[in-house]
Amino acid sequence: MWPLTRIILRIFTVSTLSTFVARYKQEELQIGGDWRQFNRVCYLVIVGFIPAPAEPAMNAGQQDIQIKRVSSRKRPRDGLKAYLTPARERGRGSCVQPCPGNSRFSSIMAQIQPAEYCSDSEDLFGDYDSILEDSSLLAKLDDAEQNERDLQSAAHIVAVDQQDCATLRLSKDGVWKRSCEDILSDSILDGLGDEAFEDLPASQIQFQEQVRDNIKRSRLQDGDRTSTPSRKSDRTAEAGTDGNTEDKSKRQNKARRSMTDQLKRAMLCNAAAPSSVSRTVVLKEAVVSEEISVAMQAMETVSAETTDLGPFFGLPTKVKDLLHKLRGIMNLYDWQQMCLNLDCVQQRKNLIYSLPTSGGKTLVAEILILRELLCRKKDCLFILPYISLVQEKVRGLASFGLELDFMVEEYAGSKGKFPPVKRRNKTSIYITTIEKAHSLVNSLIETSRLDNLGLVVVDELHMLGDGSRGAVIEMTLAKLLYMSKKTQIIGMSATLGNIRDLQTFLKAENYTNDFRPVQLKEYVKLNDTIYEVDPKEEDCFKFSRLLKFKYSSAMQKIDPDHIIALVAEVIPTHSCLVFCPTKKNCENVAGMICKYLKKEFLQHREAGKAVLLRELRDSGNGSVCPVLRRTVPYGLAYHHSGLTTEERKLVEEAYSNGVLCLLTCTSTLAAGINLPARRVILRSPYVGTDFLKRSQYKQMVGRAGRAGIDTVGESILILQDKERNMAKTLVCAPMENCFSNLMHDGGKGILSLILSLVGLNITTSLEQMREFLRGTLLHVQEKQLCVEKSLWDVVQQCVDLLKEKDLITVTSDSHGQTLQVTKLGKATYKGSVDLTYSDVLYKDLSKGLEGLLLNSYLHLVYLVTPYDMISQCKPDWMVYFRQFTLLTAAEQKMSAAVGVPESFVTRKAAGQTVKNNVNMVVVRRMYLALVLFSLLKETNLWSVADRFQLSRGFIQTLLSSSSAFCSCVLHFTEELEEFWPFKALLTELTRRLSYCVKAELIPLMEVAGVMESRAKQLYNAGYKTLTHLANADPAVLSKTIENLYKKQANQIVASAKMLLNEKAAALQEEVDDLLMMPLDLPTALKTQQLV
Repeated sequence: MWPLTRIILRIFTVSTLSTFVARYKQEELQIGGDWRQFNRVCYLVIVGFIPAPAEPAMNAGQQDIQIKRVSSRKRPRDGLKAYLTPARERGRGSCVQPCPGNSRFSSIMAQIQPAEYCSDSEDLFGDYDSILEDSSLLAKLDDAEQNERDLQSAAHIVAVDQQDCATLRLSKDGVWKRSCEDILSDSILDGLGDEAFEDLPASQIQFQEQVRDNIKRSRLQDGDRTSTPSRKSDRTAEAGTDGNTEDKSKRQNKARRSMTDQLKRAMLCNAAAPSSVSRTVVLKEAVVSEEISVAMQAMETVSAETTDLGPFFGLPTKVKDLLHKLRGIMNLYDWQQMCLNLDCVQQRKNLIYSLPTSGGKTLVAEILILRELLCRKKDCLFILPYISLVQEKVRGLASFGLELDFMVEEYAGSKGKFPPVKRRNKTSIYITTIEKAHSLVNSLIETSRLDNLGLVVVDELHMLGDGSRGAVIEMTLAKLLYMSKKTQIIGMSATLGNIRDLQTFLKAENYTNDFRPVQLKEYVKLNDTIYEVDPKEEDCFKFSRLLKFKYSSAMQKIDPDHIIALVAEVIPTHSCLVFCPTKKNCENVAGMICKYLKKEFLQHREAGKAVLLRELRDSGNGSVCPVLRRTVPYGLAYHHSGLTTEERKLVEEAYSNGVLCLLTCTSTLAAGINLPARRVILRSPYVGTDFLKRSQYKQMVGRAGRAGIDTVGESILILQDKERNMAKTLVCAPMENCFSNLMHDGGKGILSLILSLVGLNITTSLEQMREFLRGTLLHVQEKQLCVEKSLWDVVQQCVDLLKEKDLITVTSDSHGQTLQVTKLGKATYKGSVDLTYSDVLYKDLSKGLEGLLLNSYLHLVYLVTPYDMISQCKPDWMVYFRQFTLLTAAEQKMSAAVGVPESFVTRKAAGQTVKNNVNMVVVRRMYLALVLFSLLKETNLWSVADRFQLSRGFIQTLLSSSSAFCSCVLHFTEELEEFWPFKALLTELTRRLSYCVKAELIPLMEVAGVMESRAKQLYNAGYKTLTHLANADPAVLSKTIENLYKKQANQIVASAKMLLNEKAAALQEEVDDLLMMPLDLPTALKTQQLV
């Protein structure tokens, strides 16, 4: 059968089966798989439904086959007959035309009717082609066959001996003719039979082997009886001379099956053959693999004119299907398509693209990431500003990773391994916070693995101008630009005034668009009048309308800004966000609005609000915030950092699902996860005591308008008369500029940069340092930022300071100065420890080793309490005293050893003057350590907050900061041999601080998006391990767990599977490393040479 299949391929000269599959996919013809699919796709090429470029592949007496559609009629079925004359009866000369040697076959289609498919059992051939409606193809095969017979017979006669010729003449009506047929058939099949056909699907290889086995068995059983005549010429001669008359007559009467009959029979057998492999699985794998292969080849040969590399921007069609299935995205916006088709994107140049909030920037980045992961097989780095955004993105991409076979790894807080696990067979996307991204890039440079990083995406690129975090972004990007020429950088940014500076820094193109999926109308409110923002107006404001809400005198006093009137126009039918300047103001405004809302608000989504209150109570172990208890029944809540992580997540989910219709919030919500609203109200043009920046204002108002729900979004800025002129600048002025922050806070950024450059051996001399700094944003903006001192003077000063701190050494020789990092310097940059605290941390750890308390966590907790949180703490001395008296004698002794004796705490609690010189920094740090120590013992955040008279939000921040700092201290101690005992101790403490729950819940809380209350629900429902959760049915899970939506259940299960795969892959990599043959294994020759 296979030789006949090869004949089809040679006739139409389509180079590989993949071309058939790709074109079959493009035509969206949903037909069978395996052999049946292959034959039918061949058939479609034959009849011209799929065009196939071809070259002459079969020489039939200097004639090439040309297929021509000559009839538009279909063969009727179910008793209807069509009277068509076979081509060979009409005359073969009219069907076959000579063509030039290099010509291609053409298929000229007549008027095409809608396709009518035959059943699997129906004879697709008959006396003519039932799809082509013309027997010319099969007739031409007969012509080719006949020509081959004539040629072979002529050659045979010339070669035959005179004696044999006499014998042949005597039997020319019988055996001679049969032998020619044998030669003909075998001459065609012999040339094809032993060739290995490449790139076959598993199902076809398996079927081919089965056919071969059947042929062998039949030959053993039947001897010489076979459908293909024997190739031995001596058998033919013997049959002509010695065979009996009966055998001769049988062989003469038995008609030789023509090539046409064999072709028809073979293809029908192939089509009817059952497949032992799942047809759906094979088809899916074949299509995805083929499309990825095509995209990879296209990307390697990409040119400036190329705009589309594959079915879906160079990606398999499966990606488009997943976007529709998981996110409901059917089509991309025009700007997204334009951006993805930019020449610089196709040529993998760096790009900065700027759009308003909610414009769909992230989807473009995700498509580029998927293309890098799947097509170029390179790892990717996605940098996000906040932990909540990292966790949300990990949950969102986990399902894609499972479907498309790549890893999604979280680097936030205490999570993340440095360097990352080296994977041989899979690519990874590292989703990180700003700080973790810097540490990750450092580890890749140190292990010479930076070339594995194909793409880096930076969200909120304008945060380059945001203090110390902006300095970390700049350091990370500068190292990437200097060390790897193959890594592409994509930056998503708000519109900036000096975007050209960023372009120069990143060597990037820029794409800007003002697209918004929903139109935004900006308003300001002065007194009881609403004005529309219009930059074309001289005053920037254009009168719109008057507020019609009637206020009583009491309401006017309580709500002079008419917030109640503004929100009542949209809720509860639509959603609303109210941005407030302070956290306390958020709570007050939410409570005030509730007092004057109608009772009908209580009935809106009543069941959902009851569930929310119950979940809030569970998350607080029976406690609920009094403000939320009062506001949630009306569909209102507040959102700021004073809430715990779990409370914020519950409030966000309830708002997204429509249970809550209004949130009062601080500006941090605008920069966090996407929570759009029909109307956004800015309670004041201030954040705290600082006047709003234009970028902050644009970020807040950008939340107005929900794509797919609203046709328009509204923002209203509430102003006082004295703020009118400042507001004009805010709403109408151009965007602010973005400046380098390496010189921020006394030059901490450039100090850290120089230390890490020396430690990573990127630069070992001042001249190399100068060359590196030429590639920073600071160098681009040197004239504006280095006014008092030149950049070179700043570098010299920094090197001297690092030398004083014993972080680097400087040696001079004839070639100049050489810079080297010390052990302390290496520990500092690898642990990402602030240079201000590195020497203090070293002293504290050294002192701690002298009398380390091991029967309690208190000493270790004190050592990892963050230094930058100390200034935010004001101890309550009575609380301090009560907690101190609860400590054991060993713990009190440890406290005295670090500098907080019992006598000091007792005197302060009694209000007495303390004469002893006590370090208050140590005292405050010990107070925070007591808070963390209490939290580890009972894990109830609410009771600890109540006991220490601190807000639960502050304690939540303290806990997350401590777990992150504990991870930094762990990396710090790993580089210093004298601190070896801390490695095992801090590893477990990091884990405890990261989750701060009972030990049995930790495996469940490792899954992105699973908080403590949800972990308890899962554990009680029987999902007690990560394996349980990874193998759960999302549908069953959503029914079992109260208030767990199916989408959330899918995300949780996908995240659990991804985490399980990640852990399994890491273990497999260790196994592979252990079993790998050493490259430097001594051989016998080397051993002799050494001897």
